[in-house]
Amino acid sequence: GIRAAGFKPVAAGADWHDGNLQNADAMALRAAGAGEFRYPTVNPYCFEPAVAPHLAAAEAGVTIDRDTVVSACAQLASACDFIVAEGAGGWRVPLAPGLDMQGMALALGFPVLLVVGLRLGCLNHALLSAEAILAAGCTLAGWVANRVDPEMLLPEENLATLAERLPVPCLGQVPWMPRPQPEAVAAALAAA
Repeated sequence: GIRAAGFKPVAAGADWHDGNLQNADAMALRAAGAGEFRYPTVNPYCFEPAVAPHLAAAEAGVTIDRDTVVSACAQLASACDFIVAEGAGGWRVPLAPGLDMQGMALALGFPVLLVVGLRLGCLNHALLSAEAILAAGCTLAGWVANRVDPEMLLPEENLATLAERLPVPCLGQVPWMPRPQPEAVAAALAAA
């Protein structure tokens, strides 16, 4: 009963569909959301190469603009009760001169959900990311464990360490899937 929309402000890694660049994650968010939003509203900045967004933008001769993203988000918000925005590349990934994903999150004002890819190095990455999110003044709503490496040693012990040290609750776990599909991921999170 909630009218929700997905939002992917910046995507690097896209294919051509009907003469337009479209990112698979943004298309999935658009399809799952309420309403018939134009693709550029759901994904204002889309670049073909799967590289850091600021590099993809520079190669395309484009500067990612915070106000353009905020305006697109406002269009979604005017027709929805809830927006789920997906970042690109991590909390401090550069987007443009003087703008990174952290600055974009601050401009949008949404609570942050930290997705932790369970693999070697995830403890440091998750703890530093949570610290940076909170230091920026954002609300850290929780975290989700994503089992991206089926060969990871001691995954349960790593999960216990994260649960002990992160200052917010784990809101779910996504099991390793050879070909993850949105429905399967949603079912795994709903079961949490």
